[in-house]
Amino acid sequence: MQVDPDIFKANDIRGVYPDALNDAVAYAVGRAFVTLLMVDTVVVGRDMRLSSPPIFNALTQGLIHGGADVLDIGMVSTDQYYYACATLDLAGIMVTASHNPPQYGGLKMVKRMPHIVSGDMVQDLRDIIETDAFVQPVRTGKMVEKVRDIDPSSLTEGFIEKILSLIDVDALIPMKVITDTGNGMVGPILKRIYSHLPTVELTGMYLEPDGNLPNHGPDPLQPENRAELQRRVVTEGADIGFAFDGDGDRCFAVDDRGEFVSSDFLSALIGQYLLESNPGAKMMYAPRCSHAVRDLITDAGGIALTERVGHAIMKQRLAQEDALFATEGTGHYYFRDFFYADSGILPSLIVMEMLSKKRSALSDLLKPLESTYFISGEINTPISADPTAKMEEIVKVFGKGGEVEWLDGISISFGDWRFNVRPSNTEPLLRLNLEATSKELMEQKRDAVLKVVQAGSG
Repeated sequence: MQVDPDIFKANDIRGVYPDALNDAVAYAVGRAFVTLLMVDTVVVGRDMRLSSPPIFNALTQGLIHGGADVLDIGMVSTDQYYYACATLDLAGIMVTASHNPPQYGGLKMVKRMPHIVSGDMVQDLRDIIETDAFVQPVRTGKMVEKVRDIDPSSLTEGFIEKILSLIDVDALIPMKVITDTGNGMVGPILKRIYSHLPTVELTGMYLEPDGNLPNHGPDPLQPENRAELQRRVVTEGADIGFAFDGDGDRCFAVDDRGEFVSSDFLSALIGQYLLESNPGAKMMYAPRCSHAVRDLITDAGGIALTERVGHAIMKQRLAQEDALFATEGTGHYYFRDFFYADSGILPSLIVMEMLSKKRSALSDLLKPLESTYFISGEINTPISADPTAKMEEIVKVFGKGGEVEWLDGISISFGDWRFNVRPSNTEPLLRLNLEATSKELMEQKRDAVLKVVQAGSG
């Protein structure tokens, strides 16, 4: 069977439905998944996208015909799915295209938590499909209602209990919070979790899942998708606002000024705060992150480790190091105590606990960072050329006199400024993150690096 090779990404399968990722491909992925992993039971969840029900149906038929039983956990957020896989100690597939536009469909695959089907394994799935190398099953699987007497409703209750166990609910002070789940998968479970927070006055925006995404897109990194939340935090006098992406594994914050908070700065504050009760813990951050993350962790007595962007890589390294916390600086936050996985809801609760215990507005905690680290934010450039060749060109232009590192794309550091350029794992883009010791220097160097990045791109 011929398939579009571009849908097989570094950490998942993702493509426009039904052009690149269709029902036939989803069925074949199900068959190949069983062949590759030799599993007899698979957890399957899905998001709210209009393409997710047909992809789910075809995928589960492929799994069943491949010889695996399927536990359907329904429409869930991705962190609920991770909880199910970890609790049941089973392989799983989540039907989601995360924060991609509505026309996309996708599959996130777990081997055994925290090990994700990624890299060569994704390409192995592709090879099995293209060569029709499916193992002939000795049995036909079936849909099952429960596994080891645990059913999907029990998993939902267990997830709520687990998440709440990771914060001090009694420490939360009265707080007005606005959350925008953008008609994605977080709304229903967020309402249930926040109902256990008696001091939190919750105002929800677009909490009902709707695959039409009638209000705005599923990626809060796009300014137009968070603009209303920023306005409402100010006009309604909220203490904080939170935005979540489509499948709920990323969280973003808006402070009491209505300012969108850099994930780098929020990561630094979370890391510093968690070290207060976990002195000396290991924490991980990606090379694209501001040095604010590294500095606040080390200044608080933590051990700061670097690792490449990618949820498969982050989860596995977090487990290997038994590190407490990890961040990519992209809204993904990983926690040792949540099966080394990322969650969207959990960091929102930790931030509220932090503000409560410090008796501080988020804007006040951010001001020292904002006056020390001047960051460009992530700037994406479409690229049709070889990304490695472009990064080598960047090294030739800027590498002299700087410290060059090829861990995740290219990072070059000088005394008063630094930057990282890396190719996207999911799109034909180069991503630039740059910081400096002053706003003027940041803007000057940003424009200079962008000129090289964008030369000949398109």
